[in-house]
Amino acid sequence: MFEDILVPVDGSDGADAAVGHAADVAERFEATVHVLFVASTNRDSVTVVGSDVVDALEREGGDIVDAAAEDLRERGVACESEVVQGDPATAIADYADSREMDLVAMATHGRTGLSRYLLGSVTEKVVRLSDVPVVTIRTHEEARTSFPYENVLAATDGSEAANAAADRAASLAAALDATLHAVSVVDDASLGFDVRSAAATDELRATAEDAIADVAATADEAGVERVREELLRGRVHRAILDYADDEDVDLIVAGTRGRGGTDRILLGSVTERLVRTSPVPVLTVRR
Repeated sequence: MFEDILVPVDGSDGADAAVGHAADVAERFEATVHVLFVASTNRDSVTVVGSDVVDALEREGGDIVDAAAEDLRERGVACESEVVQGDPATAIADYADSREMDLVAMATHGRTGLSRYLLGSVTEKVVRLSDVPVVTIRTHEEARTSFPYENVLAATDGSEAANAAADRAASLAAALDATLHAVSVVDDASLGFDVRSAAATDELRATAEDAIADVAATADEAGVERVREELLRGRVHRAILDYADDEDVDLIVAGTRGRGGTDRILLGSVTERLVRTSPVPVLTVRR
């Protein structure tokens, strides 16, 4: 399932949480964790120490990856570490792709309302750019992170991106003997109450039912023993989060559009909102 897991670190508590979660996954699948620090070329960090010209960020990064690697080895987890230079998000996405990582694990400090984290943060950019699946882990006091996952939610709208995510969710649920929740949401709040909106609602419902059935079929092919099919109504990301809370879901899996078109997830998209606000880890998968 996973052989190589990339964890970018910066010395923060959030990065430590990502390292810990990656270690849990690595122990289960006998994977290697690759700890990476990116010395940002967006900052001037060159300085003189004695008679030597050094990059302070590279030196700091070496200490950070060494500490993380030591913690991993103490747990018996195979690991490698490296410090590179570049734009952090681009360097992380390119590193994961060029070295054929199976998973990237990163913390997100997403908050709601006016205090939400700045759009364009490193984690969000990596989610937008990465060809490799990214699991994002919230670190605030309401966050809940557990492994092995017992309940995996595959959010689907029948799109190619959602189908790619469903494939990954089904494989993961089968490997962990978890329950897979195939969930689609009909958001008809903006359609109004006339005859035309009623017909549109019926069409949305039929599309959602077909999407759920496709995920259930994928799960059956993957050997998942327990599948729940759920059609919800309401604002999509909110309905998914409420369901995840009610059913003690441990992981939400969702698709992303990735680099195509505008080179980012559409602003305000369901996946972006889930990454920002979900108290449980979110696994994003490119189509």
